[in-house]
Amino acid sequence: MFRNWRIGSVNGALLAAYFIPAWTLVAFNIMVAPVHGLYERPSVAVALYLSDHLQMAGMDTVRAAWLLALGRLTVVAFFAIYLALLCIPRVRKNGGSDEALGIALAIGSIISFASMVMASKVGEMAALRLHATELLLLLGAAIVVVIERPEAAPNVVHKPVEAPQPLGLEQAELLHNR
Repeated sequence: MFRNWRIGSVNGALLAAYFIPAWTLVAFNIMVAPVHGLYERPSVAVALYLSDHLQMAGMDTVRAAWLLALGRLTVVAFFAIYLALLCIPRVRKNGGSDEALGIALAIGSIISFASMVMASKVGEMAALRLHATELLLLLGAAIVVVIERPEAAPNVVHKPVEAPQPLGLEQAELLHNR
């Protein structure tokens, strides 16, 4: 069963196993209580940056929190699509699920990088370590996906079809003559 699994497939599945529950919980906490959810540990750097450096008002902070939750849920959705496609052996063998993984890695890397920069600007070291770790996980998986290509389909050599031989005495070929 595990003969056709590539390293990139296993790596993507492990990433999905981390990011789906972790980012879903953070996004749902933000959706339920935007300001309270934004000031929890995974998003506190974003909240402090928005309030200190951009001086956003209350409703603007709520909108930014919902936008962050939407971005995180988008990454979760693409990881879930990747896992669903990974369960189909034919799609897994030819690398058809790599697009969903690539989109999840790209959007997740942008969110983690922006959060890491915001954490460094406000001096939140625990959030900086968290976002830097997530960014390194996502970038490492992206490198594996880019470098490891799916194995090519075997080349099948087809014999050219020969022209039919002319019938003796110009007889029509009927079913009982075969």
